[in-house]
Order: sequence, then structure tokens, then C-alpha cells
Amino acid sequence: MREFIEKVEMNEDLSYGEMTIASKLMFSEDTEVQQIVDLLIGLSKKGETSNEVAALATVMKSFAINLNEPVGNYMDNCGTGGDGLNSFNISTTSAFVLASAGATIAKHGNRKISSSAGSSDVLEAIGIETTIGPEASIELLKQEGLTFLYAPNVHPKLKRIGIARKMIGKPTIFNLVGPLTNPIHIQTQYTGINRPEFTMEYAEVLRILGRKRAIVVCGAGGMDEASLSGVNELVLLDNGDLIPFKLTANDVGLASAPISAIRGGDGHTNAKIMRKVLQGEASAYLDTVLFNSGIGLFAAGIVSSIQEGVKMAADSIQSGKALEKLEAVIAFSQQSVRHEVVL
Repeated sequence: MREFIEKVEMNEDLSYGEMTIASKLMFSEDTEVQQIVDLLIGLSKKGETSNEVAALATVMKSFAINLNEPVGNYMDNCGTGGDGLNSFNISTTSAFVLASAGATIAKHGNRKISSSAGSSDVLEAIGIETTIGPEASIELLKQEGLTFLYAPNVHPKLKRIGIARKMIGKPTIFNLVGPLTNPIHIQTQYTGINRPEFTMEYAEVLRILGRKRAIVVCGAGGMDEASLSGVNELVLLDNGDLIPFKLTANDVGLASAPISAIRGGDGHTNAKIMRKVLQGEASAYLDTVLFNSGIGLFAAGIVSSIQEGVKMAADSIQSGKALEKLEAVIAFSQQSVRHEVVL
């Protein structure tokens, strides 16, 4: 491991093969946690490459548990996090809208590491049990077209990595690979990063990993979601083609708003925001979810334009379908936990 640490500290990139070896060493019980910390910090200071991200994602996914999901067109809308903007849980809220509009969502997530509230924190605050077992997670996916996969449940080798990430307390390459390591076979993806200069490379990683269709966004102000506050940089991956484009809220009929208008807080604060959004309460929070859900529906091929997707997302919320999806997932997860306790 030391040779890889020294190489990145000298500002040299690791090849795909070198990063594969380094990644396997990070997951080895024989590797000291401090060495993992040193490698992650070195990669972050140097700037991660598409080869490094793809290699780590491939190794990490190889260690994930096999969920034996039925064949299907599954989508993840998890972002990388780490933008430091303290927004509410946009992609988690959008997942209910996407599922209620016909997408089949397998959302990968974790607790807070470099943010105020990770997806698992807000889900638990709103009443969803994130510790349900793999079989229940797949059954939920079958019944509701939506499931949430808590990363430590499906990546058993992540414990020591989690210790290293908490020691660092800042975004690392693991933020970048988080959306790429869903144990379910993902064909479609909508994901955000907070590095505008890396948007095209990240789309290239998705192509390497076999996604058929995907959209990568870097929001205005470096947000890892589409933002109402300005020009968003996006790349569409469509059957091997990478197509960059720009988009503002005004382009799809939504009002612009500053990032300060969508500030979040801890899990309980964000759970209240999520429920108000799914109840259709007018706000910048709602418009942000409509924006991202609209892009997600376009990425999934359910609509032919993002503007059409925004309208479909609004219909799903105003009709009550998105809120019904939330209540159904809450009920299923709580029933599953009670069933496991009885057994």
C-alpha cells in the first residue's frame, strides 16, 4: 500500500490495474486504517481520475452481497454528496416521485458522513426501517417499485472504510463511487457530482460500467443535484454516446431560487421537509424535487423531454401518488421489522 500512497502524494495518477490492487488492499483486514486514510487523502488532494473511480467501484461491487433480484430495468438516483451546501435530501425525496411515476428505483445510500443528514438518516426519521434484510428489500422492490439499500447492509467490508472516512471528515473517492456500487444490476442512472470539470469523465465511468442510459449533473454552485440557482452542467449517456448540455430551472418552466432557499438540517428536519414536498406544499424545496425528478424521468426514458418529466412529477405529487408511495414504503418496512422480531 505504501508505494501507492507515495505515488499519489507525488501527484501521480494510478493506472486502472494499480488502483484495483490498492482497492483490494483497502478492503483487507491486514491493512492499517491509517494507511487507508493516507491513500484517500492523497487521492483527494491529487484529484481522482476516471480509471481510479472505475477500478474502486468494480472492486467494491465485487465484495457486495448478491441480492438475487429478478431481471428488470432498475434505476438509481443517488448522488455523490459532499457538496457542503447543506441542502435537504433531494434525491431521497425524488425517489418517491420517480417510483410513483413509473420508474423502478433501487436507491443506494448511507448515513451522514460529510453532510448533516444522509439518506438513511432522513428515512429513519420519517419512519422507514433501513435495517430490513436483503430478502425484504427485494420484496419491497417487487411490490412498490422502490427500495432503499443501506450501504453497510449490502457492503459487509465497508466497516473499516467507514472508520477511515469519519477520521477524514471530508469527501473522498468513496463519495464518487457510492452511486456506482449498487449491488443490484443498474441499467439506468441519474446521479450528481460536485465537480463540474469531472462531469464528462464521470459519465465515461458509467459507460465503462455498462449503463445503457444515464444523466450526470453538476448543479449551479457545485451542488450534486440540479439547482434552481443558475446554469447546471449535464451529460447524457445514451447507448454509448456522451452528450453534454446545460439547463436552468427557467428552461423547464420553474422559477429560479438561491441555494439558501433549500437549506436542510438534521434527519428530523429534513423528514419534515420531505413530507411537505410530497404533500405538494409550494416552495423552492418542491420545485427542486420537480426539477430533479423531471430529469430522472427523462434519464429513465419514461418521457421524451425534461419539461414533460417535470409535468409528470408535478402530477404524481398533486394526485397524491408520491405521498401514497411514501406511506406504503413506511408500512412495509415496519411490518418487515415486526415480522423479523417475531421469527
